[in-house]
Amino acid sequence: MQKPGLSTLVLTSIGLLFAALVVVLIVSSLVRPSVREFAPTAPNPEAVGERSVGPRLYTVDATAHDRWVYFDFSRGSVVDVDSRRSLDWDLAFQRHRMISNGGDTNPAGRGAVADLGPIRIDSALTVPEDDWTTDEGRGDTPRNPVLEDWYDYSWTSHILRPADRVLAIRTADGRYAALRFVGYYCPGGRPGCVSFVYRYQGDGSKTFAPAAASAADSAANGTAAG
Repeated sequence: MQKPGLSTLVLTSIGLLFAALVVVLIVSSLVRPSVREFAPTAPNPEAVGERSVGPRLYTVDATAHDRWVYFDFSRGSVVDVDSRRSLDWDLAFQRHRMISNGGDTNPAGRGAVADLGPIRIDSALTVPEDDWTTDEGRGDTPRNPVLEDWYDYSWTSHILRPADRVLAIRTADGRYAALRFVGYYCPGGRPGCVSFVYRYQGDGSKTFAPAAASAADSAANGTAAG
């Protein structure tokens, strides 16, 4: 019997390695990594006036595919709005999508977003003078380029995880907030519960003093159980 040649052995080895790689990829896609889960916060809009708020943990129920859910920093809650063109909201959520109240979404709003990078939400913060990004696109497909990058997505596990960054938010009426996203999953692993820790300056100032430790900033910095 003729012994297999070197090229045949090489091809066989490559084939076995490829098959092993396929098996590893399939198994890894079936094993779902653990994710942090948050129950939606009950809406309770109350005007905060000129007070500073936070760090505060809030979870928006954005599980619906066909409607936007609106959040207002000045009332610290999800709110009902009559029109997207109103100034009664600051951020809107639909599953993993987000928009601000400004730019093409609402030319009357002053909303915009800036990326502050991988810093702690409880540290001293100063919002930028420039480098604000407003929404683009009209109709049913508005977008904000900074908000589009709020998460990292794994194509093997199909898990969405918040990116390591803090965002500065300019609200519809020109005040300022800072937030860090901390989760996307509801109890039971259902997607669409967008969770974030935020701070808000009701007096419109651009500087945030260092914040005291709390359950909210512990969640933001990954030191509390989800």
